[in-house]
Amino acid sequence: MTDKQILKLKAMAKETVETAVFVIVMVIIIKFFLGEIRWIPSGSMHPTLIEKDRIIVERVSRFYREPQRGDVLVFYPPMTKLESNPIKIFERLTGFFCSDIAFIKRVIGLPGDKLEIKKSKEDGAFTVYINDKPLDEPYIQSKYDYSDCTLAMHCGPLIIPENEYFMMGDNRGNSKDSRYWGLLSKERIIGRAVTLIWPLNRIKKL
Repeated sequence: MTDKQILKLKAMAKETVETAVFVIVMVIIIKFFLGEIRWIPSGSMHPTLIEKDRIIVERVSRFYREPQRGDVLVFYPPMTKLESNPIKIFERLTGFFCSDIAFIKRVIGLPGDKLEIKKSKEDGAFTVYINDKPLDEPYIQSKYDYSDCTLAMHCGPLIIPENEYFMMGDNRGNSKDSRYWGLLSKERIIGRAVTLIWPLNRIKKL
């Protein structure tokens, strides 16, 4: 191999490395500051979201607003251990080879709220009460198809501390949410789901 060929190969290798680094940096910037596309793996958010839906998750609003009641958030639940070594941080920032499990649920209880879930003795319907007032929830699958509260579950009454949120799936009979694993810390929020983009016949704002 001639010196000219060697120099050409080095130049090509350098260009490839620079391109790869640029792409990785841009992916990190876009995911951290703007947002990403995710897909729905389970039926816990029926009827709002169904399996294999594709959604846009934005991360911009976290810089100027707190999560609001009714927001649909993507987050790492308390049982997902978030390791802080450089490799794991890189995986979460880029999405490359990331195995950390994320959930998608709706914000039901906000910091400072008194929350309680009650079952009607008359018709068996379940209702979420916020500050002793029933919460209007037109988005849920059914107020009857609900998991019964047990002593091991978090159904209240409880006061939600600062920087923590009570999260629930819209499919209350098939959702492992704050009733089971407790409150969500603000620091575990990935972003807010804003638009369903696929399939085309289901495109809508969330």
